[in-house]
Amino acid sequence: MSQRLMRRALMLAEQGLGRTSPNPAVGAVVAHGDVIVGEGWHRRAGEPHAERIALASAGEAARGADMYVTLEPCCHHGRTPPCTDAIIDAGISRCCYAMPDPDPVCAGGGDAALRAAGVQVEVGLLRAEAERLLEAYVTHRRTGRPLVTLKLAMSLDGCIATRTGDSRWITGPEARARVHQMRDRADAIMIGVGTVLADDPSLTTRGVPGGRDALRVICDSRARTPPGARVVMQDSDAGCLIATTHAAGAARAQALRRAGAEVLALPAADGHVDLRALADALGQRPPAVRVVLVDIGDVERALGREEVEALEGALLVGVVVEFAGGEQGAGGPGVVEQGRDPLEHGETGDGFLVAAPGGAFGLGERGVDGLEVGQDQF
Repeated sequence: MSQRLMRRALMLAEQGLGRTSPNPAVGAVVAHGDVIVGEGWHRRAGEPHAERIALASAGEAARGADMYVTLEPCCHHGRTPPCTDAIIDAGISRCCYAMPDPDPVCAGGGDAALRAAGVQVEVGLLRAEAERLLEAYVTHRRTGRPLVTLKLAMSLDGCIATRTGDSRWITGPEARARVHQMRDRADAIMIGVGTVLADDPSLTTRGVPGGRDALRVICDSRARTPPGARVVMQDSDAGCLIATTHAAGAARAQALRRAGAEVLALPAADGHVDLRALADALGQRPPAVRVVLVDIGDVERALGREEVEALEGALLVGVVVEFAGGEQGAGGPGVVEQGRDPLEHGETGDGFLVAAPGGAFGLGERGVDGLEVGQDQF
């Protein structure tokens, strides 16, 4: 019973992914026994938190009830009052939260405040699921850097391009639709200048009701991005950041600024943009970037030499692989865990996704263990 109610809270929390930054996506359920009397999730920063929405939904029925919440309730004054006060005032008798808050401002304080008021507190129910869901929030709080996921397109025979090298897509509409859902939940989408020069992509989110665009980040050590490129000129609420090095010419950088791009000069690593320095900059900018989707498909053509060499030394948290059926490839490296048949772990046909760990995009149930390729971010 308790697991079912916490799982409902996690499902609610997932609806807030990509919308609540700098706050975490949280869901809450108020119940008497196994009967839900109120529920809610945090929708946007500055709006009521999940606990307050669930309590308002329950009304007087909250008195003497249990609350299931995916994260330790907050105990400090920010843009909204402490949730612990609302829980105590509503007369909740037992609060069960999935995971402690890693934010030093809150960590342990919510738990202590509830216990001091006589509320029974239980911690850790479905903690692993909650930590997966809030992976980006946890990563940023602990490291100051965003959660980074690399997305690759690959055929089932382990190839990443057609033999002619002229493939625009090697996956079908279902996989591409899922990628747009991932873009919708990301704070930034990153590509290299090779992709810009080859494809002139827009990097917008399409086909997602109420979807939002992510900050477009271009790794371009010499500022070769054309000022008229779609990523720069896109009519979008999200901006474009060109990450360069001191090798970029001043005139080129100024032309990009005049076109509306933000140009950020960073240290170089082996002649390319230092991705760790970029990760630090993204994590510290206001508003902080917590989820970066490195969205690249055809490594040989679209990824570009600069991106390949830069990513080679990066430590990535997760990999998402788009699979296409058939013998489409020209031969190329695989990123699927050795010894695991992808046919056993997803749909075939028009393409499917395998993800690890995938929490920031809500892909946990379709995830495949073993695709993690690093212990750090970026």
